[in-house]
Amino acid sequence: MLTDKQVKAVKGRPAPYKLVDHAGLYLYVAPSGAKSWRYDYRVAGRRHTLTIGRYPVVTLKAARDLHTDARRVVAKGENPALAKRHDKRAAKLAAADSFRDIAERWIAAHARERSESWRTSAEAWLENDVYPLFGTRPVRDVKPADILDAMRRFEDRGARTSAERLRSMLSQIFRFAVRNLRADNDPAHAVKGAVTVPDTKHHPTLKLKDLPAFLEKMAAYGGRIETQLGMRLLLITFVRKTELANARWSEIDFEAAEWRIPAARMKMGEEHIVPLSTQAIEIFEQLRGLAHGFELVFPNRSDPRRVMGQSRFNDMIRAIGYTGIFSPHGARALASTALNELGWRSDAIERQLAHAERSKVRAAYNRAEYLEERRAMMQAWADMVDGIAVAENKVRPIKSARA
Repeated sequence: MLTDKQVKAVKGRPAPYKLVDHAGLYLYVAPSGAKSWRYDYRVAGRRHTLTIGRYPVVTLKAARDLHTDARRVVAKGENPALAKRHDKRAAKLAAADSFRDIAERWIAAHARERSESWRTSAEAWLENDVYPLFGTRPVRDVKPADILDAMRRFEDRGARTSAERLRSMLSQIFRFAVRNLRADNDPAHAVKGAVTVPDTKHHPTLKLKDLPAFLEKMAAYGGRIETQLGMRLLLITFVRKTELANARWSEIDFEAAEWRIPAARMKMGEEHIVPLSTQAIEIFEQLRGLAHGFELVFPNRSDPRRVMGQSRFNDMIRAIGYTGIFSPHGARALASTALNELGWRSDAIERQLAHAERSKVRAAYNRAEYLEERRAMMQAWADMVDGIAVAENKVRPIKSARA
């Protein structure tokens, strides 16, 4: 039988050779000097060879232990080489379906529709607080308790809102896995509400009477014209900031005067139709000239394949002195309040805001039923914003929806 000293001293020769240990176990030595443990055996009268592992990763003692295990398999009439290949294939498949692999595929599938900051943030949360816990585990083996452990990391840091946002992101990843037949359920849904989230602070917004002064300040803004045009679109379309920032020209139908935002980019996960007023069409025409043929409506100047940073809207708000008074998201509340006061139907307003519908049947009905009403409403709202008499600091009365 071989000794550790003998094995360590072995050198390569012009032709490969082997040093026998015992019971079919031997050290195979390649001309390069590379050494590996092998085991020759017979099953059903046929000769087979099992490669146990390379030396020195697999020591002499470890090789003998593995050889003993393989002999037990042979004694049962089974082939250890086939079992090893099966185990390797199973391990490879499990790795392909690991949570990390699924999460990376989910990010790649959404990266083109999201900003670079979104990707950076998502990857940081996963790398720091999720992958260390269950990144290498098969996605099917992740349990609600594992999700809760990840959430507790944020809660322990006092970031309870972020804990719930993390759960929501993980839920999206698991739903992606289910759709691609890589998981059977969404364990993140089971722990929804497990961490108490502080009361939401509403985004600051304006009253209608304050809009003239805001528009006057915005018109005098000396920053990039794309930012000013984007802010005006937020006012007259009242979409979410992220939905606007990630808009693509393929979504804009100038002839039909519609903007169809795909489900993947909508908070509620369904396609959203934004009827475009004549003012919105004019703004998109201006932006098209500034986009220089790139796919994005708001391309990043340093890398046009990426979207413009959404923080530019907040930077403009700060520059014109409206921090804490108004926010890009506040445009939605401003439009909603004004249109409700002017008599437009709340169902049409809520549908245009793309708020959730409790009934999927009702949601589908509303998409068809309210579109023309929403088209008239969006034009009326744009006319009002466009027709504000800034000099007199008054809002020109808009034709009531009831008229």
